[in-house]
Amino acid sequence: MGTVLGFLSGMGIGGGSLLILWLTGVLAMEQRAAQGINLLFFLPAAIAAILFHGRQGKVNWKAALPAIAVGVAAAGLCAWLATSLDAHGLKKYFGVLLILIGLLEIFRKEQRKAC
Repeated sequence: MGTVLGFLSGMGIGGGSLLILWLTGVLAMEQRAAQGINLLFFLPAAIAAILFHGRQGKVNWKAALPAIAVGVAAAGLCAWLATSLDAHGLKKYFGVLLILIGLLEIFRKEQRKAC
């Protein structure tokens, strides 16, 4: 499963969400432990992907750097908030987030730029 999710992460598909689902749903792991493993999985996968895509000139650093800064701040805030939730509440919020993202992906109109 790690190989499949690493492949998806390298393509930018978001293997981390799938890893949490696998760990909690299939392996019956506690939500907080699954999130910790997900973070440890994600960091090396993200570094490898950004090095590869960056070397190919596929990273718009002018857009990426502000997104990175906001992402780090939001991750810190949400990690702090998650420590105050019980495991059951955390599972519910994560489930709602996945459903919303899925609905957005299904109903979002495709906008493509001409290359």
